[in-house]
Amino acid sequence: MVGGAKAVAVERTFMQLELGFETAEGVARAPGEGARAGKRMPARARALPKSRHKRERAGTATMEEVIVRLEGAFDAVAANKGASGADGQSIEQLREQLQEVLPALGQALRRGSYKPGDIRRVWIPKAGGGQRGLGIPNVVDRVVQEAVRQVLEPLYEPTFHPASHGFRPGRSCQTAIEQAKGYLEQGREWVVDIDLENFFNRVHHQRLMSRLALRVADKGLLCLIGQMLKAKVVLPEGVVVSNDEGVPQGGPLSPLLSNIVLDELDWELQARGHCFVRYADDANIYVRSQKAGQRVMASVSGFLQRRLRLKVNTNKSAVAQPQDRHFLGFSLRREPLDGRVEVDLSKRTKERIGNKLRELTPRNWGNSLKTCITKINAYTVGWMGFFGICTEQVEVTLKTLDAHIRRRLRALELRQCKRKRSIVRKLIQLGGKPKTSGAAVYKGRRSWWALSHTPAVERALKNSLWEERGLKTLAKRYWAHPQRMVASMPEQYTLAWG
Repeated sequence: MVGGAKAVAVERTFMQLELGFETAEGVARAPGEGARAGKRMPARARALPKSRHKRERAGTATMEEVIVRLEGAFDAVAANKGASGADGQSIEQLREQLQEVLPALGQALRRGSYKPGDIRRVWIPKAGGGQRGLGIPNVVDRVVQEAVRQVLEPLYEPTFHPASHGFRPGRSCQTAIEQAKGYLEQGREWVVDIDLENFFNRVHHQRLMSRLALRVADKGLLCLIGQMLKAKVVLPEGVVVSNDEGVPQGGPLSPLLSNIVLDELDWELQARGHCFVRYADDANIYVRSQKAGQRVMASVSGFLQRRLRLKVNTNKSAVAQPQDRHFLGFSLRREPLDGRVEVDLSKRTKERIGNKLRELTPRNWGNSLKTCITKINAYTVGWMGFFGICTEQVEVTLKTLDAHIRRRLRALELRQCKRKRSIVRKLIQLGGKPKTSGAAVYKGRRSWWALSHTPAVERALKNSLWEERGLKTLAKRYWAHPQRMVASMPEQYTLAWG
């Protein structure tokens, strides 16, 4: 970008820092809309044990701690390589002026004159259809949010429920599935699958700020968080709208705030004696019968609506057996004979990877097959890193996918030969018999796709050929997964690995 544009972006940053807003003394009232500073939320014994509730009031988090972490927060934001916000300023533009911006930013935060900018709304397609709205704050705002997150996370992380796995250090989708497996092994073969409708956009600001005030005594910090929540949103068509509820997906602070909101749900389920797993706004409660599941669905839905002011998505929520549900991309099934729990790919996951492979190997592919194979490998290595925890029965599905990939590559290879004569020559060069190769190619009018599945083509463009060209199969990646490698080691090596 030209120097003039950089200057404009930096100027906008300094203007943002100099714009004043409510003083720190008025902060605690603004987010809670009438809640007095220092007024404690009444304890709810069923949602939070009294001992834990007292610990909430003992925590400390200050604006000074946020200011100290600004430089490290910028490094974290830069590592994520996010897009520009509504002001158009990029990470690299801010980096060039960082030594000037950070001191000014710290002073603005200390004085209470810092005002978060507008949030840029972008729409991305959802895997199940429809669109998901993401809110992209300005780069400076993301730095501040990251610093706030670094201050708040050590305060809240130790007291989050063990069944919460989303957006937490040391926890992931894989740990959530492992916990769910344990419940099925106990004989809880029905699941209450709860999905919250438009959760991130429905978070009640006043309730969230009330929970934050239980641990955060610094009024300036509370005011800052409240201002972040209420930042206006710029739609793609340029319209600016107010934001009276919700936490914008896309900011560094939003995942932590979402867990703070739903932590109350976690401890309520604990108080009721439920066995559950929650990842972000997806919660699975494991019960022993369908009838029990229906009762739990009704009572928990009522709690979410009355207490947390959230709505259950009835179209995506259900009481069913785990093998019929899609949880984080997986499907769980308990074998009736030995009680062993199988972790398989869900039906939706199988459809998604099939669609992705077709996208990576389009019929009109015009580049080299080497480039195509490189793209496939880049995708499958990440995909298997996530789904590698599936149990061994998934190998059948993986081999089917591998065969599908090879067939699509064979079709691309035949298409690049263009003429039938060239195809026959290619097959003979690769070891095919002239008679059978010619008969397969010249017999009738066959599409590239149909021809790719004939015995003559499969023998010439054999599996080992694609391995020589660098194709990494899903089945081999599965057995090379760290979990498989540790399981296959002798006991003494497994202990050493652990």
